[in-house]
Amino acid sequence: MTESTAHRSEHRTVLLRGGEVHSPADPFATAMVVEKGRIAWVGSEGAADAFATGADEVVDLEGALVTPAFTDAHVHTTSTGLALTGLDLSGARSLADALRLVRQHSAANPGGRVLLGHGWDATRWPEQRPPSRAELDDAAGGRPLYLPRVDVHSAVVTTALLDLVPGVTALTGFHPDAPLTAAAHHAVRAAAHAAVTPAQRGAAQRAALARAASLGIGSVHECAGPEISDEDDFASLLALARTEPGPRVVGYWAEQVTDDKGAERIRELGAAGAAGDLFVDGSLGSHTACLHAPYADSPGTTGTAHLDAAAVAAHVTACTEAGLQAGFHAIGDAALSAVVEGLRTAADRLGAARVRAARHRVEHAEMLTPKTIAAFAEFGLTASVQPAFDAAWGGEDGMYAQRLGAERARTLNPYAALLRAGVPLAFGSDSPVTPLDPWGTVRAAAFHRTPGHRVSVRAAFTAHTRGGWRAVGRDDAGVLVPGAPADYAVWRTGELLVQAPDDRVARWSTDPRSGTPGLPDLGPGAELPVCLRTVVSGRTVFEGPNG
Repeated sequence: MTESTAHRSEHRTVLLRGGEVHSPADPFATAMVVEKGRIAWVGSEGAADAFATGADEVVDLEGALVTPAFTDAHVHTTSTGLALTGLDLSGARSLADALRLVRQHSAANPGGRVLLGHGWDATRWPEQRPPSRAELDDAAGGRPLYLPRVDVHSAVVTTALLDLVPGVTALTGFHPDAPLTAAAHHAVRAAAHAAVTPAQRGAAQRAALARAASLGIGSVHECAGPEISDEDDFASLLALARTEPGPRVVGYWAEQVTDDKGAERIRELGAAGAAGDLFVDGSLGSHTACLHAPYADSPGTTGTAHLDAAAVAAHVTACTEAGLQAGFHAIGDAALSAVVEGLRTAADRLGAARVRAARHRVEHAEMLTPKTIAAFAEFGLTASVQPAFDAAWGGEDGMYAQRLGAERARTLNPYAALLRAGVPLAFGSDSPVTPLDPWGTVRAAAFHRTPGHRVSVRAAFTAHTRGGWRAVGRDDAGVLVPGAPADYAVWRTGELLVQAPDDRVARWSTDPRSGTPGLPDLGPGAELPVCLRTVVSGRTVFEGPNG
């Protein structure tokens, strides 16, 4: 791809031509004009000649594909950056391998006060157990070490880290030689993160946003809160996004609101809403997602309930009255029942129309039933979901089946049913729980491990682009049409197709007469597109070596 000048600014007029432009305004578009940070025109190659003389830049796409930039609707930015720059155990193939990586990391970082890691998953190890505290103490050389499980709802730590948290042994969720959960986990996490310097934090945030931009992600929804990070971390990230080129950051702060004063505090923090990871329950992997029936592999356990229906109702009522978006983290079927019951109480008080207009959202929403799906549609809830969860843990032999049994596991993440009911979907990664990987996320939804839950590539792509914008109340963005923000990505890819989960449709849907803009082949084994450039509000925030 070549360009007439290297200088790029959101205030310049740019003509892109000679490629494929994914736009509902013209399914056969090959050219696009960007002016003052917005899309000004999309159309054919022949018509592009009329814009060439007035453009400050002319970009020859050389056959590349232009799409709206992705929106990742659930990210933990600093934690993602720390995983990118620190100890990542997601690739550990065994307990012994994980302990080896801990030793290497400790030796390579002799000056760090607290060692931080991420990503272990004992269900993937032959030992089928996490490291003991004695094993970690030995591997870390007696230093403080914090290692959250891949879902970040439990953690194993060293004795030296526990010594930094007075009274931790009396907190809920403390286990002498098993992963910490609940209040004990939150306490050790706060102690570990307090050791991160502002310089380390800034470097981690930049690393995460740079990775996002390199993958064609133009916006991220930061899901922060007092039980996840801290106000300084949140404020510094929002300030960084305002002052340095990169993906847009929409911040959510997960703190309960009960009155106007609480709502005003959320606004003063710069948050878009009191939403994100406001925990109604925990996670399936850590046995803390709240279930109606016990776990299959832990018959005496039904998980942990952090908020009941009354607390949900109070939060939704206060936020709706203040004109503020509310939201919750809810995974288990009992947790989702509590959310729905609380929404219904709030709707009875305020009127269903007011509740729907606020566009409240639920993160993860995995163990849905037909009844809870219908309630999501009734109350206009956005389902902010992570298809990579199914790719990682679904299937007959996956972690979900271990925790719930195969029958219950097959009901999880029912994306097709949500779409049929008219529930808005916004796709994300929950990074660092699963990696930033937008095309992989679209593929995971289109090729769900449970065939009945699959959606078309087009629907999945929409959920990962326009869906994220709609989740923050913007219906004018996430699509390449005149007037929309110029947030787009340029891709090197192969043949474009129109793919649907039904093979009968897929066989004819490549016919151009269908009038539907194509997307890359995301079938299993197909090579995913490579990002050449990412542009946010008309400004280039990533350019690859061939961009």
